[in-house]
Amino acid sequence: MAGTSNPETISTRLRRVAELSRKSPDMVWTTLAHHIDLDFLKEAYRLVRKDGAVGVDEQTAEEYAVNLEENLKSLENRFKSGSYKAPPVRRASIPKGDGKDTRTIGIPTFEDKILQRAVTMVLEAIYEQDFLDCSYGFRPGRSAHKALDSFWRKAMWIDGGHVLKLDIEKYFDMVDHAQLRNFLDRRVRDGVIRRTINKWLKAGVLQEQKDNVGTPQGGVISPLLANIYLHEVLDTWFERAVRPNLEEDAFLIRYADDATLVFSLKEDADKVLKALPKRLQAFGLRMHPDKTRLIRFTRPGPKSGKNDPHHPGTFDLLGFTHYWGKSRKKQWVIKRRTARDRFSRSLKNVANWCR
Repeated sequence: MAGTSNPETISTRLRRVAELSRKSPDMVWTTLAHHIDLDFLKEAYRLVRKDGAVGVDEQTAEEYAVNLEENLKSLENRFKSGSYKAPPVRRASIPKGDGKDTRTIGIPTFEDKILQRAVTMVLEAIYEQDFLDCSYGFRPGRSAHKALDSFWRKAMWIDGGHVLKLDIEKYFDMVDHAQLRNFLDRRVRDGVIRRTINKWLKAGVLQEQKDNVGTPQGGVISPLLANIYLHEVLDTWFERAVRPNLEEDAFLIRYADDATLVFSLKEDADKVLKALPKRLQAFGLRMHPDKTRLIRFTRPGPKSGKNDPHHPGTFDLLGFTHYWGKSRKKQWVIKRRTARDRFSRSLKNVANWCR
C-alpha cells in the first residue's frame, strides 16, 4: 500500500545495477526501463541544466516546471508504452578550433533532455564498469585535468617517448548506427530503451548526413554513445590486442574523440600508425591525414637546447602545449602552457566583452 514503506532511493537502484554489471561483465540486461519511473524522472529533471538553449518547441525549463508532475507522468507513460516520439533537434553552429571552422550541433527540447538524462543515468551504471582507465571524457568523477595528470605521470615514467596524436575526421558525423547497435547488444537489449535510442539517433542526424550514420552531437546522451563506440573500436583494441604485442611500454589517453597514444619505442609507434587506418575503416571511421601526426617527445640529453636539431618536439593536448623544460632542480621535466590558439581566442573573447 502507498506510504507503508519508504521507496528506494535513485542511488540505491543505480548501485545495484552497477554492482551486478561489475560482477557479471558478460551479462546482458533485458529489463531496465522499469527503473525509470516518476521519481527517477524527477531526479533527471533536477540534474538537467535549466539555463541551456531551447529546442524546436522553444519551451524553457521554467515553462516546463509549471506543471512538472503532470508533464513527467505523461513522459513516463509515453516512454514505457513506446509512443514517445523524439522531437527534431534545433541545429546551431559553434566555433571549432581556431574559429575558422564551425561545428553543427543539435539542441534537443527540454523534455527530451530529461529523458536522455534518465536513460544516460541507467546506462552509465552499466558501462562505467566496462570502460577502461584510459578514457576520461564525459565520465562521472573524471575530467580533462585528471587526463592531463595521468598523461604527465605516465609520460615521465617512460621518459616521454613518441607521441601519436590521433585525430578522427568528423567523428560524431561518421558513427555507424549498425555498429553502435551491435555494441549495445552486448550489454543492453531492453526493448523500451533501445527503441528510444534509435529514435534519438534518427532525430539527431544532421541534414547533410545519411540516415545510418552520425550521433546527435549536443544531446545529453551523445557523449555516452560516443564513449561506447570508441571503447570498442579503440580502447579495448589497444589494451588487449596492441599493447601485449609491443616491444616496449605504451599507453593511451582518450578524452571523447581526442586520443593520444605514447610509445617508448618508435618502431612500435610506426606499427600502430600503420594499423590504425584499417582498424578505424572497419567501423566506418577515418583518420585525418593532416592532423594525425607522430612526434618525437623523448627526454632531452643533458646538453640539449632549443637550437639542438635532436631536441624533442611539442604537441597540444586538451588545450595545453606540452614541452620539455628544466625544473628548479635543473632536471628535465614535462611542462605545459596554454595552447596558442586557445590563448588567442580567449583574448578575442575578452576584447569583445569589453567592447
